[in-house]
Amino acid sequence: MSIENRVRLVEELYKNLDLEIAEFQTQTKLGCIAGCGKCCTKPDIEASPLEFLPWAFHLFLNGDAEAVLAKLKVKQSSICHIYQPLSLLDSNSGSCGDYPYRGLICRLFGFGATKDKYGALRLATCKIIKESQTENFNTSTEAINNGLPVPVFTDYYMNLSQIDFRMGNVIVPVNTALKLAIEEVLRYYAYRDLPEGFPNCA
Repeated sequence: MSIENRVRLVEELYKNLDLEIAEFQTQTKLGCIAGCGKCCTKPDIEASPLEFLPWAFHLFLNGDAEAVLAKLKVKQSSICHIYQPLSLLDSNSGSCGDYPYRGLICRLFGFGATKDKYGALRLATCKIIKESQTENFNTSTEAINNGLPVPVFTDYYMNLSQIDFRMGNVIVPVNTALKLAIEEVLRYYAYRDLPEGFPNCA
């Protein structure tokens, strides 16, 4: 399957997820605190390269893929390369530098559920939301197990892997996932015609 088709399918999956999350937030009144980027500063975030394929393709179309790849190859920090803190003194405040192209893990965390060993759904969210929105969080947890629709991590990752089993089933540190996604795009177009929209195309 071509890069373009895989990107389109991943973006369609994200569009459906975004709609599901928006409805879940409307029903539960849960939401992130404005300007908070603490979850992005976790040093052990893992992801699959496939979930960042739209981001890598976007970089490629804009002629930035090789430059970003070079930065990733020498990057020492394990914090997501795309994350942009507001300042060096306060890394917990900031935002995603390419929000429309954020990965699946970034979209699910906070408003997606996992299943515990008993099969009950547990909202996977941060300590800040649990403590600052305690009543809504507790109400939401009860509602989820009474049938309130919620995005489920395993379901979305299974749907993602069906787009590209190889790329979708590799779970690695987030910056490695970013690097592998860019390398996939560059390798694909090394011996193929450039896609429509590429800056060097006539």
